[in-house]
Amino acid sequence: MNANYKACLEACFTCLEACNICFHACLKEEHPEKMTKCIELDRECADFCSLAIASMQRSSAFVKEIVSICATVCEACGYECKKHDHEHCQKCADICFQCAEECRKLTA
Repeated sequence: MNANYKACLEACFTCLEACNICFHACLKEEHPEKMTKCIELDRECADFCSLAIASMQRSSAFVKEIVSICATVCEACGYECKKHDHEHCQKCADICFQCAEECRKLTA
């Protein structure tokens, strides 16, 4: 595995966890139907982080493309989470933006 992936791997692991926590917490909110887009993007983001992790772990030929898409999805999730006042959403948003930044570093 490429040593240059370390920071991005760590960010993706952290983001995957934050999105799963946010997803689960959104489902337990008083009106989860108002959280639909957040829930959907949490799942999407977690899935892309998982794919990015796997691609980096096996030094895939498509790492740059995968982390580029992962950054885009992380940003979308971050912007959606920022719209909600719940602590789990705000924390998830911050982590998503950090992950997007680390992913973009690999595409430069």
